[in-house]
Amino acid sequence: MRSVHPTATPTSMPPFLKANRRWLAAGFLLLFCGCFGQTFVVALSGGAIRQDFGLSDGAFGALYAGVTLASAVALAGLGGLIDRWPAPRVVSLAAGLLAMGAAGLGLSPNLPVLALSLFLLRLAGQGLMLQTAYTLLGRWFSAERGRAVSLAALGLNAGQACLPLGFVAVAALLGWRSAWLGIALLLIFVALPLARHLVVRERVPVEAVRSGPAEGATRAQALADPFLYLLLLAMLPPSLISNTIFFHQVHLAESRGWTPEVLAAAFPPYAVATFLCLLLAGRLIDRFSALALLPVYLVPFGLACLILGGVSAPWAAFAFMLLYGITDGISLTLFGALWPEVYGTRHLGAIRGAIVAIMVLGTALGPFLSGLLIDAGVPFSGIVVGMGVYCLAVSGALLLVRRRLIGHLRGRRFAAA
Repeated sequence: MRSVHPTATPTSMPPFLKANRRWLAAGFLLLFCGCFGQTFVVALSGGAIRQDFGLSDGAFGALYAGVTLASAVALAGLGGLIDRWPAPRVVSLAAGLLAMGAAGLGLSPNLPVLALSLFLLRLAGQGLMLQTAYTLLGRWFSAERGRAVSLAALGLNAGQACLPLGFVAVAALLGWRSAWLGIALLLIFVALPLARHLVVRERVPVEAVRSGPAEGATRAQALADPFLYLLLLAMLPPSLISNTIFFHQVHLAESRGWTPEVLAAAFPPYAVATFLCLLLAGRLIDRFSALALLPVYLVPFGLACLILGGVSAPWAAFAFMLLYGITDGISLTLFGALWPEVYGTRHLGAIRGAIVAIMVLGTALGPFLSGLLIDAGVPFSGIVVGMGVYCLAVSGALLLVRRRLIGHLRGRRFAAA
């Protein structure tokens, strides 16, 4: 009798990777490069910037919040470009602005140049790079969107794992300004040409071919939906809280007698947890939906903040990063899959631009308000505990309204505009 060998199904991981490696690599690269404009990298130069420019924690927090708010306003207007421009043009704009911000930060002779450089880093890194990557992935994939986003989001995971230690090492050897100049050169001569090559070909999901043009809400319809703001309350904590903690990581380390390398050394276990939860979340989203994960994904992060705020031993940093990695791995996948699932793909760039702008406005308040509280003598540990309570409260609220929320959003039908 002839033996039958099991063959890989069309949805098994190796064939999926092989068939879509160009588009997954594009998302990976864009998300990795976006890390250069995110707080966990920028804040590594926070102590040196405050020293060079004579800024207190509160003053630097106010400056950082100001440029972040300005970048959010700019992003709200630029977010729709990906719906109208070819992908290579948007990638060129994002990478160019990010490189200008990195170079400006390395060369900044005064506060105005410093502010402009931080603005460009925030606009292009946390804004346009991530906005472009997630919008393209949402447009390129449909039935396996969760898996695609989870694999591409490993770019963020890789950046979070290697960039903090790498930046600290380069800055210790060459100085923080030279490290930023090196980032600018890397973006212009390596990342930009490669990213343009990868995104030049569009991918059309099979489902879109069969069903015709994609439908979805307009930006005005999405912003008028009251449930959008409940979703934002659930999606905001990972970026708001991590921005606040990483922005003040030098203050946290100094207040507890930790060396600057303690939090940086805690990133590898965080990266492992994020990696595993990224892949798991992609599978779960494709099976159950992104909405189904919302009420539970913040619980580990809430516990992480309670530990970091309540325990002064160095192991608290590792426990915090490990638990944060669980939530962040799910969050990175959710952020790419939730919005097209709820509001469609026709105007996804414009909708996501508005959503990211709102989230950036919220996250900007974290470093600013916490900086003022620190200057006023409030222990940072108490601030972190309060943020942990917020995570657990939001999780409880979502459990109470979950059925109504899912029923409402799944029942929405938006005409193509």
